[in-house]
Amino acid sequence: VQLQASGGGLMQAGGSLRLSCVASGRRFSTYAMGWFRQAPGKEREFVAAISWGGSRTFYADSVKDRFTIYRDNVKNTVYLQMNSLKPEDTAVYYCAIRGTEYYSGSSYYTGSEYDYWGQGTQVTVSS
Repeated sequence: VQLQASGGGLMQAGGSLRLSCVASGRRFSTYAMGWFRQAPGKEREFVAAISWGGSRTFYADSVKDRFTIYRDNVKNTVYLQMNSLKPEDTAVYYCAIRGTEYYSGSSYYTGSEYDYWGQGTQVTVSS
């Protein structure tokens, strides 16, 4: 399984970025996906997740109402639309695919529930 994340960059506060993550090597449409981030000197934290069918989404409180996760199961791609960016959003962002096919629960928030990770894409927000 390979996950290729892209779309990061340098943005001023208040701006927008869209991250993409293309998956290969697994039947993408039957697995939930998540985005995590890690800032320098901090632990990795959950950002957002989407169920395998795309009908349910989950967000960290810090990004709720600013970020939107969605997926295109035809393109095997999950996206993270990030609006109203803040300097505290600066981090390396990682996409991950959850380890359980057709998962229908509500446990998406910890990294141990995901078994493959992308390489990360840097997002830097200047004030």
